[in-house]
Amino acid sequence: MSSKKESTGRTLFVALAVSLVSSVFVAGAAVSLKPVQIENRLLDKQRSILSIAGIGGANLSSREVKDLFASRITAKVVDLETGEYSDAYDPITFDPLKAAKDPQLSSALRGSDDIALIKRRERFTTVYMVEQDGKLESLILPVRGYGLWSTLHGFMAVKGDLNTVVGFGFYQHAETPGLGGEVDNPNWKAMWPGKTLFDDSGKPVIQIVKGGVDPASPSAGHQVDALAGATLTSNGVDRLLQFWLGEQGFGPYLAKLRNQGV
Repeated sequence: MSSKKESTGRTLFVALAVSLVSSVFVAGAAVSLKPVQIENRLLDKQRSILSIAGIGGANLSSREVKDLFASRITAKVVDLETGEYSDAYDPITFDPLKAAKDPQLSSALRGSDDIALIKRRERFTTVYMVEQDGKLESLILPVRGYGLWSTLHGFMAVKGDLNTVVGFGFYQHAETPGLGGEVDNPNWKAMWPGKTLFDDSGKPVIQIVKGGVDPASPSAGHQVDALAGATLTSNGVDRLLQFWLGEQGFGPYLAKLRNQGV
């Protein structure tokens, strides 16, 4: 009987020891790999910005992405409440998504204020500029909002006139492949360049249209086809653009740029 108890105790001890050692290795691997994961996420974001701005392709190496981003892109932190640039944070390391979870750095959104369904909006965020000879060529704005199954994270690149789309796309989402996931379809993304975002008063007029855009319509210049079979994702994209281009988003910032004649 005692030998059985001893055998059972030894088995439990060995199992516990193996579990403990495995946990230590897993935890150590997670800690050691975290800087690599952060670096890869930053690289993916930079690659997406370059691609949407039309100055870099998906086939660039990691080094090429870093070098091109450093030479062509200027990042600045914007105070969304005032529309002014802020020196309070480093634009390279500041994380707006993390700030959106901090009650000290964000605001809760409720009801009609939260048309993008993001729950909280950060006060500060980072914008990206492509400049040539001191003149703004394009401005890249981060946008996000809820689709059918997930929050879509992306960028809208706008020409220096602050109205004409250069490119639009998402770098992170979990929409249904073949349906909402068609936001990644190159054919759909190719519909965006050249579209206009605002009317003469600065009000957002960009619109996703179910059933397809009528080329003969006077509104065709600011309309894009909805995703086939993905009404809720299309509605989500439409709402997130209305939010981020409006007063709750980049509206005050873009108004200041227009007044400055940028």
